[in-house]
Amino acid sequence: MWYPRLVLGAALLPLALLVARDVPAHLLDPPVPETAGPATAYTAPRPAVVSRKAWRADESLVREEASYTGPVSAVFVHHTGHPNGYDCSDVPEMLRGLETDHVEGQGWDDIGYNFVVDKCGTIYEGRGGGIGRPVYGAHTKGFNRNSVGVAALGTFGAGQEVPRAVIDAIAEVAAWKLRPGADPQGRVRLVSTNDESRYDEGEAATFDVIAGHRDSHQTDCPGQALYDRLPKIREEATRLRALGP
Repeated sequence: MWYPRLVLGAALLPLALLVARDVPAHLLDPPVPETAGPATAYTAPRPAVVSRKAWRADESLVREEASYTGPVSAVFVHHTGHPNGYDCSDVPEMLRGLETDHVEGQGWDDIGYNFVVDKCGTIYEGRGGGIGRPVYGAHTKGFNRNSVGVAALGTFGAGQEVPRAVIDAIAEVAAWKLRPGADPQGRVRLVSTNDESRYDEGEAATFDVIAGHRDSHQTDCPGQALYDRLPKIREEATRLRALGP
C-alpha cells in the first residue's frame, strides 16, 4: 500500500510528459526468450504488459539487480492508495512517483509490486527483472517468496466502484503467472520469513491462492470494495487458465 504523504503530489503531477490514454501497441513488450532467472512454464495466455521502458522507469534509482524465487504459488492483491479520480493518461507519471517513494522513501531496492493495474485495465510492469520470470518482490513482507504482487492503482474503499477492467486485468496476470497445477480458487500454504506480518517467522499460514494483502498484514489494503471482488477475480482467472497458453 502506498503511503498517504505522497498521494497529493501524485494527484497534482505535471501533464507535460504524459503518454496517450490508449497505450500504442509498439509500447508493449513482445515475448522474449528467458535469459536470466529460472525458466517458467505458463498455462494461460500472456496479457499485454506496458514495460518499464515504456513508462520510463528511472533505472538509476534501482539499488540492486533483481533476484528470483520459485514458481508462483500465490498472488497477493494490493491497492496503491492513490485517489481514484486520476486520468489513465497520467499513470506513467504516477508510477514514476511510486517508484521514487518505494526506493527513496521506503528504502527498497526498486518498486515493490511486480505489476500495477490502472482503472482502465492497462497492466504495467512494476519491479524489474523480467515479467516472464519469477521476480522476488517487496509487496507482502514475509510472503514474497513464491508469490507475485499485483497492485490496483487507486484506493477502492467500501462503497467505491471497482471497474470491471481492473478485475479482468488482475485476473489476467494471476492466470498467467500462477504455476502449472495451481488452482486460482484453491488454498496454498506459505511459511512466513519474518515477524512483521500476522504470522511469526517460520510460522505456516494458509491463504487463498489469490489473496488480499490484508490477509497477511494488519492493513485495509486492497480496500474493501476490491477485496470483496476477489471471488470474481478468482473465477475469471480460472476461466482464463482453462483456455490454455
